[in-house]
Amino acid sequence: MKMNVPVTKRLNFKLMNEHDWPQLFELDQDPAVMQYLTRGVPTSLEQIKNEGVPRMLAYRNELKGWGLWSITIKQTNTFIGWVLIRPMGFFSDAPNYSDIEIGWRFKQSSWGHGYATEAALALCDELIKQDDVKAISATALKDNTASIKIMKKLGLQFIKNYTYTDEQGDLPAVLYSKSV
Repeated sequence: MKMNVPVTKRLNFKLMNEHDWPQLFELDQDPAVMQYLTRGVPTSLEQIKNEGVPRMLAYRNELKGWGLWSITIKQTNTFIGWVLIRPMGFFSDAPNYSDIEIGWRFKQSSWGHGYATEAALALCDELIKQDDVKAISATALKDNTASIKIMKKLGLQFIKNYTYTDEQGDLPAVLYSKSV
């Protein structure tokens, strides 16, 4: 059974594909948007096309609703960001296909209007209809209080603190989850 595309009063949803790189690039050019992802460094066009798009396509599954969901405002058809849906640990040696990771990235101009929460809730409502989905989880850097507030609004509970490591070093992070 194919996952239904979510419906909300204010937002449209579309599963992104390789042709959506211009929106991915545009979103990643704001240092404030990238603060808790790349320490504020914008993503280059080459990184979007050669790394970001292939990674997205690796976990994209239209039937299960995995991928990046483009979020636009219905009234203006303005792209404001995306919500990620994929199995937890997808790029690890042991992905968990019953625990679905949710994440989001939204334009600064859309912050504070409840769009990320509205979009994430709508996607969660569709995901939990799938028999093989047993949990929904999200991660964030510990200082990313706005994302942690959204996690709590989704009904996710604090699971643990951990250390996130990237090429620039270690940062404190948190994992939130809920069983469905």
